[in-house]
Amino acid sequence: MTTEPPMRLTAPALSVLATALLLVACKPTPPADATAASAPPAASPAGTPVATDAHDNLNAVLWIQRSEEYRANSLSIYRAAADHLDAALAERNWDALVPGERELIGPAAELPPAVIMDVDETVLDNSPYQARLIQNGLEYDEVTWAQWVAEKKARPVPGVVDFARAAEARGITILYLSNRAQHLQEATLANLRAEGLPVKDASVFLGLGTQLDGCEQHGSEKTCRRRMAGRDYRVLMQFGDQLGDFVDIVANTPEARTQLLEEYGDWFGERWWMLANPSYGGWEPAQFGNAWSEPAETRRQRKREALRLAD
Repeated sequence: MTTEPPMRLTAPALSVLATALLLVACKPTPPADATAASAPPAASPAGTPVATDAHDNLNAVLWIQRSEEYRANSLSIYRAAADHLDAALAERNWDALVPGERELIGPAAELPPAVIMDVDETVLDNSPYQARLIQNGLEYDEVTWAQWVAEKKARPVPGVVDFARAAEARGITILYLSNRAQHLQEATLANLRAEGLPVKDASVFLGLGTQLDGCEQHGSEKTCRRRMAGRDYRVLMQFGDQLGDFVDIVANTPEARTQLLEEYGDWFGERWWMLANPSYGGWEPAQFGNAWSEPAETRRQRKREALRLAD
């Protein structure tokens, strides 16, 4: 939904791209602030038709499903990450959690190793669900999303199975930190197992709604759940398709997002690994001030104005 598909709020009918952004969030309540602005308010009632002649998400979904470039990109990321596993295990001070999220009860080096992975568009490809929305002229809603998850038909992102098995062979636990709601745990884990991904037990699914004593979660941000993982594991790597899969986004503005990338840019390609997702994410509402209440065409005009025509 970073599960990332999935999910949360209610509001007027949205533009198709706006609704696609919800696929990974599936959040039951509105965000407390711009931190959770990567997903728009929930769509209008299930089955509401929308225009299909100018679907913002068409090329993005088609690229994910039909381009060899998408496959090559994903394979490159996971193969490169696999090549770093042995170095990560050998370096006692290697840690993929930012300092503020590491609650040291003892030396992190003494904890068992783990890798944190977002689910949606990082491990599982949910583009068939988005394709159905495009084909049928419908908006995202939590009912149809839950039905898709229940089908357990999401395929693995290219390269992820080989990476996960390589990690498991080295004694590394895979933690699935997802914004799929916690009640979707059973179907999600069944889907992962069916596709050959390692699932140690139910505890490795940290879905939206997972509670950590002493930590207050805001919207869909993952800080508390990353802190929870850090209590039990030495986190060697993190994988995601959204910036918020790796670090808390306090203000979802272009400037704040750029600052975060400048601060942690050296972590990517070593401790953090970003998968390509042109379909939805916090990058889009950042262009129009996270103002999902504005009419669809107003939001689209703000995106046009954000285009860079020359340096």
